[in-house]
Amino acid sequence: MKLQIRFILSFLLFFAIGANAQPGSLVGGPQISIDNPLHQFGLMKQGSDISCVFVVKNTGDQPLIISQCRASCGCTTPKCDPTPIAPGASTEIKVSYDSNRLGPFSKSITIFWNSSDGSTNDIVITGDVQP
Repeated sequence: MKLQIRFILSFLLFFAIGANAQPGSLVGGPQISIDNPLHQFGLMKQGSDISCVFVVKNTGDQPLIISQCRASCGCTTPKCDPTPIAPGASTEIKVSYDSNRLGPFSKSITIFWNSSDGSTNDIVITGDVQP
């Protein structure tokens, strides 16, 4: 009888410890990491080449797949590589902005990737185009 009670108590203790684990700590998968999700161009001359590169790293334990990069408007063009990114490896997202439009701008690009919870990540470019 004492052996059964010890077994039951051990099982309950093990279950209680497992239930208190941090969310996601037991779940693997791809994880996206962007060193600097904001690029500030500052003052730019109208008609100049306005583009930058964001470095995206897979910090997870499964391949990361960027399925789409969607800009907030047609004046911004992101280029994403759909090739799977191995754990620990990196890729680049190039973003170009149409500098024929005058004035300050702030544009976001949403990155869609194979996250386990369907989440997305945003990168942002800002600047001010002068004549």
